[in-house]
Amino acid sequence: MADQLSSSVAFGLKLSRRVSYGKQASFSSVPKAVMMERTPESLLPKAPMVYAEILKPAIVDNPDITSYQPHVYGVCEPPALIPLHMHGIEMEVDCYLDTAFITISGTWRVHCVIANKTCDCRIAIPMGEQGTLLGVEVSTSRKSFNTQLITTGEIYDTESKDNSNDVCFLKRQIYMFKVSQVDGGSSLRVKARWSQKMVYENGQFGLCIPFSFPTYVMPVESNSIKEEKILLSLKAGTGTQLLCKTTSHPLKELQKGDDEFVFSYEAEVMLFSNHEFFFSYSVCSSEISGGLLLQAPSLHDADQREMFCFTLLPGSDSHKVFRKAMIFVVDISASMHGGPIESVKTALLEAISDLDPMDSFNIIAFNESSALFSQSMERATHEIIEKAAEWISTYLIPEGGTNMMLPLNQAIEIVAETSDSVPLIFLITDGAVVNERDICNDVRKRLLDEGLSCPHISTFGIGSYCNHYFLNMLAQIGKGYHDAAYDIDSIIFKMQRLFHNSSSLILTNIEIDALEHIDKLELYPFRIPDLSTGCPVIVSGRYSGIFPESIKVSGVLADLSSFVIDMKAQKAKDIPLDKVLARRHIDTLTCQAWLSESKQLEEKVAKMSLQTGIPSEYTSIIIVQIDQGKQSSGPVLVQEMVGLNGRKVIFLQSTGIGFGDLTATYKGLSPGSEELKLHESKLMKVASNIQERLIDRCCCMCFIQACSQANDRCTIAFTQLCTALACFQCLSCCCDVCDTWS
Repeated sequence: MADQLSSSVAFGLKLSRRVSYGKQASFSSVPKAVMMERTPESLLPKAPMVYAEILKPAIVDNPDITSYQPHVYGVCEPPALIPLHMHGIEMEVDCYLDTAFITISGTWRVHCVIANKTCDCRIAIPMGEQGTLLGVEVSTSRKSFNTQLITTGEIYDTESKDNSNDVCFLKRQIYMFKVSQVDGGSSLRVKARWSQKMVYENGQFGLCIPFSFPTYVMPVESNSIKEEKILLSLKAGTGTQLLCKTTSHPLKELQKGDDEFVFSYEAEVMLFSNHEFFFSYSVCSSEISGGLLLQAPSLHDADQREMFCFTLLPGSDSHKVFRKAMIFVVDISASMHGGPIESVKTALLEAISDLDPMDSFNIIAFNESSALFSQSMERATHEIIEKAAEWISTYLIPEGGTNMMLPLNQAIEIVAETSDSVPLIFLITDGAVVNERDICNDVRKRLLDEGLSCPHISTFGIGSYCNHYFLNMLAQIGKGYHDAAYDIDSIIFKMQRLFHNSSSLILTNIEIDALEHIDKLELYPFRIPDLSTGCPVIVSGRYSGIFPESIKVSGVLADLSSFVIDMKAQKAKDIPLDKVLARRHIDTLTCQAWLSESKQLEEKVAKMSLQTGIPSEYTSIIIVQIDQGKQSSGPVLVQEMVGLNGRKVIFLQSTGIGFGDLTATYKGLSPGSEELKLHESKLMKVASNIQERLIDRCCCMCFIQACSQANDRCTIAFTQLCTALACFQCLSCCCDVCDTWS
């Protein structure tokens, strides 16, 4: 879909040359796409963008100036996407703990469609690390649109569901949806809200937001005012002094406290920002430190238990890390062929090459069976690493199905012999299996030991066919970490980050004394993970009764000495803990609901999702259309919206990542092979139906080859018939089928 978007935008930029700006616009002021920006990857949106979807090129012209344009017949198939001119952009960022809430408001104008015509507009909202869309509001001259969360059980109208290419995710980071019938020359006001994670690296929290606008969104009118505003507030909640490190834009400090900042930036610009917004800060503590926040529930909270959040930071000084003993369990089923397995090989080789000679490792490759690099852990000497590189190129060849139970049991048995380090198991897969619940329950029984020799399990999922909730639950059981790559380009980077964060442990067996004496305790995650140099520990939960004013946190350092720190509880002032922690709680409860198959937990997740506005697997996003002049008093009931053939509901979609795809795994489909299409015409749908009905009976291409033996009159007749069928894309469908069969 990303490639299709890029090609449609490239076509739209060429088509936009039809727009005439008159004599008052100088040649240098007309926005032009730089050739460097014409690569497919660069045409993907790196900031909020709005595109005019053009089916008929004859409607493309300046809505303000009537100009002579040669008439163009026909339609654009697929539709072209012309980036609209942007007249202003505002961004508000609120940072709490390691979570940022972003609100972006902008104004775009349909500058490329004549005034008496309309077009559909596509809105793209790119998000940063682990971005979660919270809501979108759009207003035009005649109507407005806004998103709303509902439970999946409220879905009645099947007609409103059949809009899969109207709302979609590109690479799980770019949210796109379509607004219909926007007047040429009118303006669109878009307000989007999402949350994303702040990344911890080198002792600093960093926030990176897509905020890079291409030159061709600049309006031509010389008298138009183009404004750019940024407001950033930070409340770390650690009770420790903060230090601002770097920022990409010239922010002005408005307010500063012990653990909070407020910055702003406002300017009239000639060109909008052409690079991402980046901000980083560090906690001024060289030693391991942390904070404890308490908060009472709101009156509208369905769960009236108190909330707490415990944070533990590794500090700025370099601490001694535990010796590494790593075993990599790599999926080599048929679906991993091509880009996925090559990326995994690269990340794997770099990981073992970075090990010290005193560290140890092993590799298990699995499909229906398993192949071991060694029957025991091997020291990471130069000679062993060379042998491992040769083994990887020989045995990591994708083929066959998927069986995870056998290699996981083998890995646990091998690392059980490790005594001088914390054994680490990394599971890397792109598929789902039928016995995932059995795997979790079996691993839980085998990891009852809480000592240093108990293996830690981290998981990495590739694509959307694997069950990420299974992998997340397995990582929680194993006191490890989970990460995912939904596109091939990000596999290497995210795998390297997971390996580093999981293996750079400085404190293990962390315990909080007060948790043993609290009533009705619910912990997220349910096992406290270890502290590493690359990832702070954040544990939260609900409880009843009185939380002690101070707690003791203990653990074991890398030199096997004991660690103890006292922390005082603080009230979470101006920090909405329920929303900040909602993503963690929803994900953890969803994992538990999947594992236990509990409908009660599913309902609990749905209620929490509706209350906090954070999407889940059991809620869906709808986009509601409201005509101008009609006031809407709060959320509209679904029964009211699906009236009139569902015309008031623009789209209905689950925003979750799903629980894997057993069918795709069984067929050996590679990640992204069944990606939704951005555009699908009626002719293509007709062709698809024809192909499904005739695929078992005949093939046009094979039929044509057979007809080559007929006489001239038959050949002419059949050629005319096939030419007619080609108009319905039947010929190209058969070419694809023949290539597949051959």
